[in-house]
Amino acid sequence: MPDIKPRKTLFNPELRRRGIYLLPNLFTTAALFCGFFAIVKAMTGSFEQAAEAIFVAMVLDGLDGRVARMTRTQSAFGAEYDSLSDMVSFGVAPALVTYAWALKDMGRLGWIAAFIYCVGAALRLARFNTTLEVVDKRYFQGLPSPAAAALVAGFLWVMIDKDVAAGNVRWLACALVMFAGISMVTNIQFYSFKDVNLRRSVPFIFVVAIALAFAVLSYDTPVALFGLFVAYALSGYVLALMRRIRRKAPPAPPPA
Repeated sequence: MPDIKPRKTLFNPELRRRGIYLLPNLFTTAALFCGFFAIVKAMTGSFEQAAEAIFVAMVLDGLDGRVARMTRTQSAFGAEYDSLSDMVSFGVAPALVTYAWALKDMGRLGWIAAFIYCVGAALRLARFNTTLEVVDKRYFQGLPSPAAAALVAGFLWVMIDKDVAAGNVRWLACALVMFAGISMVTNIQFYSFKDVNLRRSVPFIFVVAIALAFAVLSYDTPVALFGLFVAYALSGYVLALMRRIRRKAPPAPPPA
């Protein structure tokens, strides 16, 4: 009789024995809830709350990894769970919210633009997970999905806050969604801020700049956040252009 192979266990026995760390996965679950909440609010027409939920998900997504490192509770389960949460919060939610707000009246082009963003986020997360150990930690390869989601949700938030009708800016929204989706899968490098040492002393002017940043955020939060992520999304292309110009420039002549 042929050998009967044992069935694969549904759960990893090592994972079952060790259990799952609660604290970092609690933040990941909260971020996932915010992404799902944004989709639900978009279905009911509350687009401003949907945009705000995506920004809250971005904050929670930034906290779960730092909490895991601070408490030394990193795990393979947490990394995979975080990627799935990011796909919902920063891939599916921004695409569906923007489609329901402005792109649905554009017919086939509208849902194609939303799909380009969604598949861009999926490919971005898959590439990040497979190249995590070989890339330069100082830079992201492609626009990070939370930044892309903030770019799209920030535009929606600003337009609603300024009482601009979705029909008047649907072509701009379509172009922005496709730009964010394509930027996630490019080879353009974006600064990751992972080498910033918060324990190091800084000049006094940095404290003043932080205070001014809080003042600007308090004065007009949607515009300030959207402007911040527009600048970040363009920064990668500007740096890439500067590197290309520097490579094409002729070498300086040796000193006499």
